[in-house]
Amino acid sequence: MAEKGRVFLERLPKDGDLEEEITKFIKKNNIEKGIVKAIGAVSEAKIGYYNQEEEEYEYTKLNQHLEIVSLLGNISILDGEPMVHAHIALADDEGKTYGGHLAEGTKIFATELYVEEIKGEKKIRTKDKETNLTLW
Repeated sequence: MAEKGRVFLERLPKDGDLEEEITKFIKKNNIEKGIVKAIGAVSEAKIGYYNQEEEEYEYTKLNQHLEIVSLLGNISILDGEPMVHAHIALADDEGKTYGGHLAEGTKIFATELYVEEIKGEKKIRTKDKETNLTLW
C-alpha cells in the first residue's frame, strides 16, 4: 500500500502555461511520485487525443475562455526527471464540455492546484512496445 507524503495547495500564476507551471511546482518541491488535481479557469486550451491506430497524439486548440471542470493526473519519472501526465475536462459558457490530455499551450486564468506526494518506490516511465506510449 502506498504511503501518503506531503500535501500541497497552490495557486498558479495567471497567464502561465498550465502544464509548465505544474511541472515547475513539482520539480521545485522535489516530488517524484504523486497525484495532481486542479480546478479553475483557462483563457485558452490545448488538449490531446491519442490516436491508437496511428500511435501518436492529435491536438485540438480551444481559443476561448473555459472552466476547468476537472484536472486529474499523476507524477512519475521520465528520462530521469519528474513529469506530470494529466487529463483535463473543460466547459464553455453554455456547459459544453471538452476533454483530453493536458498539453502545453493551455493558458491559466486562475487555477488552484492540489498535489499529493506518494512515498516509496518511484514510477519510471519507459516506452511500451505494445502501445508506443511511455508508461510505468
